Amino acid sequence: MLSRREFLRRTLLATLALASGDTLASCASAPTPTPVPPTVAPTQAPATITRVAAAPSAPVPMMTATPSAPAAGAPYLIVARGTTPGTLVRAALDELGGMKKFVKAGNDVILKPNICNAQNSFELASTTNPDVLAELVKLCLEAGAKRVRVMDQPFSGTAAEAYKRSGIRDAVEKAGGEMEVMSAAKYAAINFSAPARDLKSAKIYQDILKADVVINVPIAKHHGSAQVTLALKGLMGVIQDRNAIHTALDQRIADLATAIKPTLNVIDGIRVLTRNGPTGGRLDYVRQDNTLIVSHDPVAADAYAAQIFFNKKPETIGYLLAGAEMRLGRYDFANLRVKEVTA
Repeated sequence: MLSRREFLRRTLLATLALASGDTLASCASAPTPTPVPPTVAPTQAPATITRVAAAPSAPVPMMTATPSAPAAGAPYLIVARGTTPGTLVRAALDELGGMKKFVKAGNDVILKPNICNAQNSFELASTTNPDVLAELVKLCLEAGAKRVRVMDQPFSGTAAEAYKRSGIRDAVEKAGGEMEVMSAAKYAAINFSAPARDLKSAKIYQDILKADVVINVPIAKHHGSAQVTLALKGLMGVIQDRNAIHTALDQRIADLATAIKPTLNVIDGIRVLTRNGPTGGRLDYVRQDNTLIVSHDPVAADAYAAQIFFNKKPETIGYLLAGAEMRLGRYDFANLRVKEVTA
């Protein structure tokens, strides 16, 4: 029989032994769990995995409006000739399926003409013909547009002065449209990516990007640097800093068209400015052609206009050549359906 002293000694030793085992267990390595096979095999072994730079972000979504390509068998481009601008507009749109093909009930529509200066009336052919714009406003409203706004950013004089002097304000408002002065607060920087080649960013008028329908309505005129001002170059009116475009004019005009893609382009050749563009200033610079060119494709519209109004081959105009190379449009007219209309 153990003495009381011996019993206490053995109890103490047993307690110490248990404590020691728990301590050692807590310091031991955790058992390795059985690996679960991956459901998809890895593409490279862990030893060769390297950290890579993040992929470039996707291009910023640009316009709500998009070009409306023709239905099968429909004309790719319309050339309308006649004596009354409003009649020509309706005749051209009818050949494309009517304005309801482009404008739906409740749409917010913007017409973007050329109103580049505040010193000339429309007779001098530096600004878009007011009757062309008035008829487009009427057609859009007849198609159910919620509102139709007309806007541009003149480089000479104020917008309010230019709108009035050009005759556009009165014609548009009489037809039920609204003239909007483009507020500096509404421009926001947009980053460009491929297929743009040279232009990295530009501040673009946000309402142009957000509108349901944008119809580009430039006047056909001579330009001292770009040779001609038509649909593609007319898009410069929606950016805040046009001087930045002039540093590489032809390529940057084409680059701008990767972001700004109007629903439709209506080139006003009622009066054509043949010299001293973009402002002209004399009636003997103006030729009365009474013609409209209409297409969803700005490259095609510009190329056709360059030939019939200015006797210039498309490939000799830098921004048209760049636009075709970048697949922003076409001018292989032998493969396109061009329809001529007399109204």
